[in-house]
Amino acid sequence: MVRPLCEFGSGPVHSSRRRDLRKGFWPPMTIADQVTGTTIAGTANPVDGASVDSKPAGAKPRARAPAITLPAIGERELRLDLFRGLALWLIFIDHLPPSLLTWFTIRNYGFSDATEIFIFISGYTAAFVYGRAMLESGVVIATARILRRVWQIYVAHVFLFTIFLAEISYVATSFENPLYTEEMGIMDFLKQPDVTIVQALLLRFRPVNMDVLPLYIVLMLALPLILWSMKWRPDVTLGLSVVLYAVTWEYDLYLSAYPNGFWAFNPFAWQLLFVFGAWCALGGARRMSRILASPVTMWISIAYLVAAFYVTLTWYVPQLSQFMPKRIEQWMYPIDKTDLDVLRFTHFLALAALTVRFLPRDWPGLKSRWLRPLILCGQHSLEIFCLGVFLAFAGHFILAEVSGGAAMHALISLSGVLIMWGVAWVISWYKRVADKSGAKTKNAVGNADLAGGG
Repeated sequence: MVRPLCEFGSGPVHSSRRRDLRKGFWPPMTIADQVTGTTIAGTANPVDGASVDSKPAGAKPRARAPAITLPAIGERELRLDLFRGLALWLIFIDHLPPSLLTWFTIRNYGFSDATEIFIFISGYTAAFVYGRAMLESGVVIATARILRRVWQIYVAHVFLFTIFLAEISYVATSFENPLYTEEMGIMDFLKQPDVTIVQALLLRFRPVNMDVLPLYIVLMLALPLILWSMKWRPDVTLGLSVVLYAVTWEYDLYLSAYPNGFWAFNPFAWQLLFVFGAWCALGGARRMSRILASPVTMWISIAYLVAAFYVTLTWYVPQLSQFMPKRIEQWMYPIDKTDLDVLRFTHFLALAALTVRFLPRDWPGLKSRWLRPLILCGQHSLEIFCLGVFLAFAGHFILAEVSGGAAMHALISLSGVLIMWGVAWVISWYKRVADKSGAKTKNAVGNADLAGGG
């Protein structure tokens, strides 16, 4: 059976019920300066002996500058493309039935998975692109560009929904196996197609594995307000995001789904990761550079990751759970994915802190041809994500109807990854060669690729 991306929990305890806010909320740890990796205009140290506020006699007072800062326009941040491409590959593999290759995905070695990577990078890149637009062109123009991007993502979601339904319906009828429609969550569509289509257009009805794009749409709709607030008070904006996260857990805020239940990814909770990514892009990471550079942060991160790895081992080797204190188990479980459990959030932060510490921006490996497939997929994430959802069901069908052996699992997984790479290469080639006139006038302000796809 396919293990869907929208699973509600991690570990031995899986629960669809809403949980009360866990006592002892952990405030978020931040990553640091190496995320941006370039000198930010206006942040250079003043000349020795000179006061920051000193100015020539008779100089006119200047208007207060915005609180956010952005790196200068230049070369793409290949680390973001690399890890976004990696997240897309991991999401595709996790959508397939469990096999030997699924043991290479990060969800088997800690609390977080590829979804956290995707959402954080989406918030970072969206803020980088549209934050610059807001600074240079104003709130109205930036909002218009964001809404245009939201419309593109929405159209992609509707298109994917249509193709996905057609794919599942064709397979179910051709092979006379109605279990496909039930397993993929489209039984309600077949019973009431008119009502279900309307609910799907409202983002309330989604088949299995189609929960990420609706979350992304809602978060992007909130981006103008996030950027406007961060323009003047970035730290306050991040603090308000933490407050909303805590209120969501305390008062059980959620969006309902059709025909029952709630969103698999609660936007009121997952906004914290998105806003944190935006905060890092707009100067927050640079302001926290000393924290990342500290050996204390490094060892805390390593210790947390080792502890999380041990906990995940208890899921597969139950004998190890006897060494876990019962009080910790009672406090920890269930580790909820729907509401972005604080353990998942801090696990991602620990991974991010070590990544930016040991993988510098100028690492020569980023130019390696061996990493080029990942980077290409990350540069066209919207199209590749949609393709991955389609390929995941096709792979599920082949494994169910043809062969479910380990060799076929490996072949399906590797074939899917190669197809995703091939399509990303074709898209990149088309945009580079067939659209040269548009590329000449394109700049980082309107770079939709950097913000999540073409």
